[in-house]
Amino acid sequence: MWDVKAVSAAVLSALKVYRLSEADARDVCQDAWLELLRAPGALRDEAKLRAWLTTTARRRALRMITRNRRETPRPLPPPDTTPEAEVVRAERDRALWAAVDLLPDLHRRLMWLLAHRPELSYAQLAGELGISPASVGRVRRRCLDRLRRALEKGGWA
Repeated sequence: MWDVKAVSAAVLSALKVYRLSEADARDVCQDAWLELLRAPGALRDEAKLRAWLTTTARRRALRMITRNRRETPRPLPPPDTTPEAEVVRAERDRALWAAVDLLPDLHRRLMWLLAHRPELSYAQLAGELGISPASVGRVRRRCLDRLRRALEKGGWA
């Protein structure tokens, strides 16, 4: 019978010229053995087992190298620009603004200003809303609490 370890070591040694990773070289060697088992008539002379496996492994190594060159991975898009993320973002935005529409007028105007004019100071927000600057923080907190409860009620955590 064959000395499987010795034959595999010889095949792995022959694959070093292809500069495969150790894992890839072992996969190629294993694939060569599997090919032998799947096609029992492929090896006509058992004395040539080592040569047959080495040749088969070399051919597989070349195919692997060629395939890896063609399969150059493209960088993935940033996680927030996938089509799925865009759909979720659009649905979230729709739910958010639908919830804002249910708020009292003062809160709706405050949310619009916070979203579309983030550069405004509390004093400027107060001027736009017609309230005292000291009230902006409390109104903002009540508004965000109402908005959070409305969104949670709608299934948005």
